[in-house]
Amino acid sequence: MRRLVKRIAKWGLFAAAGIVLLVSAVRIYQAQTGPALSRWHTYVPQEMRRADIEKSDWAAYLKAEERLFQEMNAEVTQKLGPDERVITSRYFEGSPVYPGRFSVDWNRSFQLEPAGEPAGAVVLLHGLTDSPFSLRHVALHYRENGFAALGIRLPAHGTVPAALTDIVWQDWLAAAHLAMREARRRVGPGKPVHIVGYSNGGALAVMQTLEALETPSLARADRVILVSPMIGVTEFARFAGLAALPAIFPAFAKAAWLSILPEFNPFKYNSFPVKAARESFRLTQALQGRVRAHARNGRLEDMPPVLTFQSALDHTVQTSAIISALYDRLPANGSELVLFDVNRAAKLGPLLRPASETFLARVVPAAPRPYRVSIVTNTPADRLDVAVRVTEAGATGETVQPLAMVYPRQMYSLSHIAVPFPPGDGLYGSAPDDKDAFGVQLGVVASRGEMGALILSMDTLMRASDNPFFPFVLEKLTQGIRASGVPPKAP
Repeated sequence: MRRLVKRIAKWGLFAAAGIVLLVSAVRIYQAQTGPALSRWHTYVPQEMRRADIEKSDWAAYLKAEERLFQEMNAEVTQKLGPDERVITSRYFEGSPVYPGRFSVDWNRSFQLEPAGEPAGAVVLLHGLTDSPFSLRHVALHYRENGFAALGIRLPAHGTVPAALTDIVWQDWLAAAHLAMREARRRVGPGKPVHIVGYSNGGALAVMQTLEALETPSLARADRVILVSPMIGVTEFARFAGLAALPAIFPAFAKAAWLSILPEFNPFKYNSFPVKAARESFRLTQALQGRVRAHARNGRLEDMPPVLTFQSALDHTVQTSAIISALYDRLPANGSELVLFDVNRAAKLGPLLRPASETFLARVVPAAPRPYRVSIVTNTPADRLDVAVRVTEAGATGETVQPLAMVYPRQMYSLSHIAVPFPPGDGLYGSAPDDKDAFGVQLGVVASRGEMGALILSMDTLMRASDNPFFPFVLEKLTQGIRASGVPPKAP
């Protein structure tokens, strides 16, 4: 018997080694046949790390950030080769998407001040590969309602994609701690502080809030707002590190990247390193473990209300994990989950996967629930008109509230990236405001034409990039501001 066990173990090791060799061979082939690495894939800026960030303040962080951008200009922009000085590159000064040509470079941390004394403060945490740009509309809305808005550039973002090859998620969390310290310092102890997290920033917002429940020295949020939060990601991320194994040899450095794409977006990386996928997975695992621990020891009873906006269909994060790993563990504290359903009037028939059409019915648990559920959907189902179906916390009945909005005929669902952007956004909007110009209008790129003409992938073209129900998002944010004791602005 012992001999049999040893033989099975031996063959198991051989099988594992074979799998690793096969994966490495495939990755080497992919890397060698893919595009070459550019300077923004190889220059790694020296970011502040967790230990220094935890000892720093907002002013020092901004000073270090300024140094970082100066070094990036010297080491990347000023050293581009002739083949890298192209109009499709955000790092070329002559490009229409070069961030330095805009009145505001939204890659950097920002602080928006209201007219008069702030009624509160809000911290905004952007997503992975993103920049503070992604939550600027939310920040502007908070400022209009009397809040000071702090959008922090998380470490390794807003500069070059290579920065994400030398970072850990604890560095991002330290930046969230810093921003919350500054928000509380800015408004004092008696005024509300909200925290908003988008995608990976959503995981950080929840983690910051959970840590503050057990660490008195950390600033506490009075309200948590999540936009497409990364509470769970696909299991592929667990093994993403294997894809980068060949990169230990310099000849196969491209294997450290899951994608190498032109950097035509002024405020978001298109290229994506393996390291970033691995760290996002590690963050979600740590977050889920912390939620479970707090649920066991009763600390979740002190959790502030959580408001989440989520597309039913989301290719980046697991919508089901938002419910099972977070909402189903929350106390009855006034939390709400807003879900944007598929367009049931899109008339796609057999082209829409059955699992997509029935997704919400399968993942949303039966009422009663300790949180409110609001579903934005077609009413009736064969019309473009939309309404919000609301089930209050603790109730089983549902009310239907018509919205003065319609589902765009050409859109069959929202997406992970669409939720925080209104149609008028100059970069991602389907009806961009000409005064909000950033060199390219990604939301109006037509997907009809001949193959091979555009540098964008078909996946990028098909994915919704703005939210036709953004006014409803702002209405919900306003309700949360009022619930925090902040009165409406005087007319």
